[in-house]
Amino acid sequence: MSEHAPRLRSNHEKSWKFPWLRISLGIFGTIVCCLVAASIGSVGINPNSTLLIALSRVPMIDISQTWPDSWDTILWKLRFPRIILAFIVGASLSVSGATFQGLFRNPLADPYLIGVASGASLGATVVFLTGIPFIYGGISILPIASFTGGLIAVSVAYGIAVRSSSTRLTTLILAGVAIGSFTTAISSLLMLRSDPDLRVVLSWIMGGFIKAQWNHSLFLIPYLLPGFILTFAYSRILNTMQLDEEYASSLGVNIERTKKILILVATMMTAAVVSFSGLIGFVGLVAPHIVRLIWDSDFRTLIPMAAIVGGCFLVIADLIARTILSPGEIPVGIVTALCGAPFFIYLLLRNRQNTT
Repeated sequence: MSEHAPRLRSNHEKSWKFPWLRISLGIFGTIVCCLVAASIGSVGINPNSTLLIALSRVPMIDISQTWPDSWDTILWKLRFPRIILAFIVGASLSVSGATFQGLFRNPLADPYLIGVASGASLGATVVFLTGIPFIYGGISILPIASFTGGLIAVSVAYGIAVRSSSTRLTTLILAGVAIGSFTTAISSLLMLRSDPDLRVVLSWIMGGFIKAQWNHSLFLIPYLLPGFILTFAYSRILNTMQLDEEYASSLGVNIERTKKILILVATMMTAAVVSFSGLIGFVGLVAPHIVRLIWDSDFRTLIPMAAIVGGCFLVIADLIARTILSPGEIPVGIVTALCGAPFFIYLLLRNRQNTT
């Protein structure tokens, strides 16, 4: 155990206060970002009208309609559900990414590290290419299949790690890589044996919100709200684990239980949002690092601010995806990759400089 750990922790605790000002500014920035994104599209709507249309549905607020009915339909049927879902997905991926980075003590970890993405991709591919109905009994099968595929892939990787050691994180990563390669191979095999038109599958794999609906966001709340609360509740323990696991154990932290809970929570959040958005890369990697570079690496600050930054980042990325080739659009995963890949390279070079 490091002899400096108690002193570092003591100083950290004394200097930390909940960042009310940052959170408030972040929420205000989120509202502005969403209003601007909702105003821009093939049909332009001025931001003032967008705000009034949004407020018109709020209980106890009475606003007389001075805008065309078509604007109301565009915003409430198309843009608002899409923007809200994009923000929720970005926030969830960012919180999961920050959690994995703290858990693995690796700043380059992301939410897809242990096989969620490949498992979800296989689940979706099975639905797309095997004739399974998209709707059964009024229920959409695609998100259920991708959610189940992601959870199964991580469960198998976790089971391998537990059988080989006491949930060693290195073993879990390697098991996740192996399971990911296996499920990717099965997905590729299904694609090769299917109809040659794979655009619908590839579009889902690259992510997007073109089919976003209000009920998608409502479906995610039971998974994500407890996930956010639990992750923030463990943020102080994540800080302690960054110093030394032995030190954390000496303070009464159950390391193995913490690992299991945080892996389960981050995986559930990732699998849930991926089931509706498809695979959107780099958000969970980029957002936590932006917070670290601008504000703080304390997880009690990092987690809520990463949620805000990641949500706004994905809203802006989706805005670019649906307007850059208007009236058509590109998968939002392409936009996040174009932004995230250079940032990832920057992080690699920065980490190399810090270690030399």
